[in-house]
Amino acid sequence: MPFIPHTQADVDTMLAEIGIDQLDALFDEIPANLISDRLDNVPEGMSEMAMLQYMAQRAEQDQGYTCFLGGGSYDHHIPSAVWDLTARGEFMTAYTPYQAEASQGTLQLIYEYQSMMASLTGLDVSNASVYDGASGLAEAVLMAVRANKKNKDGRVLIAQSVHPHYTQTTRNIVRNQNVSIAPIAIDDTGLIDPAQLAGLADTAPSAVIIQQPNFFGGLEAVDAITDWAHAQGALVVAVVNPMSLGILKAPGQWGEQGADIAVGDGQPFGVPMASGGPSFGFICTRAAFMRQLPGRIIGRTEDLEGRVGYALTLQAREQHIRRGKATSNICTNQGLLVTAGTIYMSLMGPQGVRETALDCHRKTTTLRQRLLELDGVSDFFAGPTFHEFALKVPVPAAALIEQMMAQGILAGLNLADFVGATQTDAANGLLVAVTEKRTEVELDQYVAAFSRAISHIQGAGA
Repeated sequence: MPFIPHTQADVDTMLAEIGIDQLDALFDEIPANLISDRLDNVPEGMSEMAMLQYMAQRAEQDQGYTCFLGGGSYDHHIPSAVWDLTARGEFMTAYTPYQAEASQGTLQLIYEYQSMMASLTGLDVSNASVYDGASGLAEAVLMAVRANKKNKDGRVLIAQSVHPHYTQTTRNIVRNQNVSIAPIAIDDTGLIDPAQLAGLADTAPSAVIIQQPNFFGGLEAVDAITDWAHAQGALVVAVVNPMSLGILKAPGQWGEQGADIAVGDGQPFGVPMASGGPSFGFICTRAAFMRQLPGRIIGRTEDLEGRVGYALTLQAREQHIRRGKATSNICTNQGLLVTAGTIYMSLMGPQGVRETALDCHRKTTTLRQRLLELDGVSDFFAGPTFHEFALKVPVPAAALIEQMMAQGILAGLNLADFVGATQTDAANGLLVAVTEKRTEVELDQYVAAFSRAISHIQGAGA
């Protein structure tokens, strides 16, 4: 059966019913100069065999590199069972569980996911995921502004140490919702100085956003910042790396009251880097703000015979309630990626996540110390980190990255591509991430290649 089963006779009947003779008449409001009947830039079609050969060649270009990239997407080990199970047809082709009686497996999986994410973040409730961490932050901002009944100013403060892509995505999404975004400056340590917060604003913000670990890998004074924000009557939105929560304090425990909303990207939990996506975003919050969550919340119940069942408990979206009362226009979440994340967390358990996080931190510390012993290399920002750190190198970071790629190593991210002129010497800044996958041999190779690349660039410049 074709995906759209209408015959031409069906189409003709429908067109006649509404008084037109061709489908194009439905789009007559589109200016003629915007309509093109030519697709000159679309290449000729390929046969299946040629397409598979082409894709295999492209895939091979990603092979052979040892990855030290970070900035929100990390090269963690993914147990084979994760995608062996996720790729089963029951999960791979499942759609929105509108009919609970036919979707118990999908509903139970999302319920288990929500339960684990709430436990991980130390908050009361999680939704069924969103598209990614950046759009999740935008949703959390809108949610915080709605939920803060005491402050309707719509002004939100965001730390300059939050991932620049998250900040820009949030601005793009909320700018037409009468929400203003203002920065909280960081000092020369790459962190927010809590002592400087007192004179920050003339008016209290509706929400304050902080990231832990922050974009540069540093660890913010989250307790002091959270307490300050609450004293201003603001809600606190925490942007977190879920893997770091294996060893760092959960956002629900920050300060005296804890953060109010936690968001982030679930990519570290069983999702391959895949050239930057797709992934899934998570949002967790306190029970008091449950009805402000976008998307869906799955509940566990019992039927009249006492059998456990699962159902869509809250669906605060425009398809189910009046548009003006909908919390978001989010429809489909990243359900397949959530499946992988749920299976990953189930396999690893709290102890497995903790041990993975500790291994990441240990290897990161080792590599950082060894690199700082090289001439001309220094911390871009000093201080403790989790599994990512920023270095200041004696040559342009872009050139260093290119030289190390030639040696089979993805050295890290060029800070200038993210922060530009907002940070002095950004052109010499390199953001390096180390996961549990990196072996001692690979760390040795990185240090040797790093040293050779600097010497080569400096020699060429001379």
